[in-house]
Amino acid sequence: MLFLLTGPLWFGSGDGSATPGGAGGAAAAAREPAVAGQFYPGDQARLAAAIDADLARAQAPLGPRPVALVAPHAGYVFCGRILAEAWRQARPHRYGLIVLLGTNHSDPGFTRASVWDGGPWRTPLGAAAVDARAAAALLAADPRDCVARPATHRGEHSIEVQVPWAQRLFPGVPILPVVVASEDPELCERVGRALAAAVRGRDALIVASSDLSHYPAQADARAVDGATLAAVAAMDAAGLQRVIGAQMRRGVRGLATCACGEAPILVAMAAARDLGATRGAVIAYGNSGDVPEGGSSRVVGYGAVAFTGKAEGEPPAPVKAATKAATASAAGTLSAAERRTLLARARDAIRARFAGESRPAGEGDCPAALQARRGAFVTLEEGGELRGCIGHMAEDTPLCRVVAEMAVEAAFGDPRFPPLRRKELDRCTLEISVLTPMRRVAGPGDVVVGRDGVLLRKAGRSAVFLPQVAGEQGWDRDVLLTQLARKAGLPPDAWREGAELYTFQAEVFGEAEPR
Repeated sequence: MLFLLTGPLWFGSGDGSATPGGAGGAAAAAREPAVAGQFYPGDQARLAAAIDADLARAQAPLGPRPVALVAPHAGYVFCGRILAEAWRQARPHRYGLIVLLGTNHSDPGFTRASVWDGGPWRTPLGAAAVDARAAAALLAADPRDCVARPATHRGEHSIEVQVPWAQRLFPGVPILPVVVASEDPELCERVGRALAAAVRGRDALIVASSDLSHYPAQADARAVDGATLAAVAAMDAAGLQRVIGAQMRRGVRGLATCACGEAPILVAMAAARDLGATRGAVIAYGNSGDVPEGGSSRVVGYGAVAFTGKAEGEPPAPVKAATKAATASAAGTLSAAERRTLLARARDAIRARFAGESRPAGEGDCPAALQARRGAFVTLEEGGELRGCIGHMAEDTPLCRVVAEMAVEAAFGDPRFPPLRRKELDRCTLEISVLTPMRRVAGPGDVVVGRDGVLLRKAGRSAVFLPQVAGEQGWDRDVLLTQLARKAGLPPDAWREGAELYTFQAEVFGEAEPR
């Protein structure tokens, strides 16, 4: 955990613009602003105008009502756009309580969860009421981990920067500030479940306050943050901690942390699950190098994620499975025997790596049809959950070799997951997506959801989704392209003008069960 307090200076005047938090005092005392005029404008009119300007540029909600959000907590000049994208997802909906989960930058040695059960939180926009009933319920639900410790909150900025957004978008809705000071997975799971029990029936919105990578170069930040955000969206606490551990072990120059609000994210995941969230979606990404005030050699990453339940009218799982099957057969050109050969080749390649061999024996003996130069992706799943997926899209390598090499990369080289262990292989199923040649299309109207995979290129950045992704996620074309732009690190609407779009189809087939 980093005990850092960094942010832009606004040099604004206004009531309480640089007022330090009080030292101790009665629990019922108000919490005064500690970073107004530094992380955000200290003047009421300027603060409201800054929030409104960022909201005006944010995209419309991409999914159903959020149960929880992940939003950054740096200075608004650096992360205001990402903050707006996160909070915009909740704006159309009604909430009775807003839970703000922060991290611990300012109270070294504290390793539990501090629940604010005192007076209102003041910002230049006024006083935000604290829900005493919810605070008492959380303290009672988990007395082992949750305590009322006002000092932890007095100088903490990670919650404070969220409060004006709650005030501006949901005036009059009370807040519940909680600082989570330990990334211990068991503690975070307990606090998350206790939080869900404490707010159940209150129509609560949970906001986990977290920035992403700290201090790598901009290009490295995009790679590190992409892996972290994918793990957050998967709503898998253990998976997120594996990804963060793997990233830190890579030795990325300047990387001090992957998520300085890891603990709030873990608590939000646990609570959101108990409150009915079934999926996460990355809403937006950026870093401090994207704005004129920042630089590219040493950046901080920012991401927005929404945890939601099933959308109204969303097809049930069997319908989604049927959609995937239809996609799989749309581009069918391989015989059943050729498919079996490729699946065996993929599994043999992984086994060969475990045996210390560079490639499986007899690779040159593939049938002629499998020597064609084509692109392919190989996906590993364990217990129905993604375990790795890597692909090669260029049509410059024989298909049999591409499949073998991508199987090894999916098993051992996907940065979102730790390398596959030998005992896991027998629990995994393999799926292969053999790609047709890519074709540039005139515009978004030529993209057919359920049939086409899409590659987007713009401003030197690119990203791709396989044909089955949109159907599995329940996306329409606009949502597909918006998510594709975000995956590329571009503004959400970058696909609407000036982007190159390429479509392709895939012949998708896999093993029936682990072996």
